[in-house]
Amino acid sequence: MIRAEPRIIGAAVAVFVALAGLAGLIRGLLFDRTDFVHYGATALIGGVVCFVLLLNPTGKADS
Repeated sequence: MIRAEPRIIGAAVAVFVALAGLAGLIRGLLFDRTDFVHYGATALIGGVVCFVLLLNPTGKADS
């Protein structure tokens, strides 16, 4: 049986990181804060990449 629970939990955390990055990005755009824009965009991209990598099926069975 494939035990993928840690990967699913990590993917769920990555979704919340991406949502926080989106919120930071929007806040930075609204209040003209370039540091919020940069960190928000980085968190958004990182969260989406981690989400995709964690839910991508592997070639071998996890044990």
